Amino acid sequence: MIKYNPKSWFSLIFAFHKSDTFRMLWKEIFYIGAFTLVVAWAEITYFPKAVVMEKLIAVYSLIGFVISLLLVFRTNTAYDRWWEGRKKWGELVNDTRNLSVKLSPILTDEHREFFKRMIINFVWTMKEHLRDGAELEDLELTEDEKKYLEQQSHLPAGISALMYQRLRFLKEKGSISDGEYIALEGNMNRLMDSLGACERIKNTPIPYSYSLFLKKFIFIYVTTLPLAFVHTFGFYSALIATFVFYVLVSMEVLAEEIEDPFGTDDNDLPTDQIFERIKAVTGEILK
Repeated sequence: MIKYNPKSWFSLIFAFHKSDTFRMLWKEIFYIGAFTLVVAWAEITYFPKAVVMEKLIAVYSLIGFVISLLLVFRTNTAYDRWWEGRKKWGELVNDTRNLSVKLSPILTDEHREFFKRMIINFVWTMKEHLRDGAELEDLELTEDEKKYLEQQSHLPAGISALMYQRLRFLKEKGSISDGEYIALEGNMNRLMDSLGACERIKNTPIPYSYSLFLKKFIFIYVTTLPLAFVHTFGFYSALIATFVFYVLVSMEVLAEEIEDPFGTDDNDLPTDQIFERIKAVTGEILK
């Protein structure tokens, strides 16, 4: 995730970062510019007195308004998904901290070490599970724990099950009271709730038909835009159409990037940094 000063107007205006949509779309912008220039030339050459074309301006203004509404909805939906993911990772920070604080005074060194490893392992596997999948080799495990998790297809759930088993063992042994067990269980339930919410965001993309229609709608609108403006602006209508393409498609590209906020793109959530923060705090509390 890129950190920046939102009040620094000039540095943002003249910034040319790799995540800038112009750098991402420059080939498409060139092709659209060339194509719309050909459309403008063809109309000026072969239909110089086509009065009906001049009347299309009102129609294209209406269509542009409709596309704007669709893009606003698209961008808001993508941002809602991004912000929901950030809230769930914020809740994860609080829940792991609360769980560690509650465990620290009531456990022996052996059990504190176990829960420290498992909490850190859970957050790591959750982070990687939301990307390309976690590997056991990246985790700090005993041989018995590794053998158990090798049989699990869902590593975060498997780690959560190990914590539940140890918590149940401590309750039956009398090391923790019923009240403490209920409180700790509630904290661990919330860890799984955060994971489930993030999985819902990742596994439920924007409906395919909506995305497909919007892309086709933008393409057809932009490539035919010179038909309406060429009698007023001449060959400059191709430049106008290219700029409109850049604006509309940039909004769509930004929405695509932030709708899945758990990856490693520049605008994705800083889950690596959040994990390191959780790891440091958990290790300090349960040392």
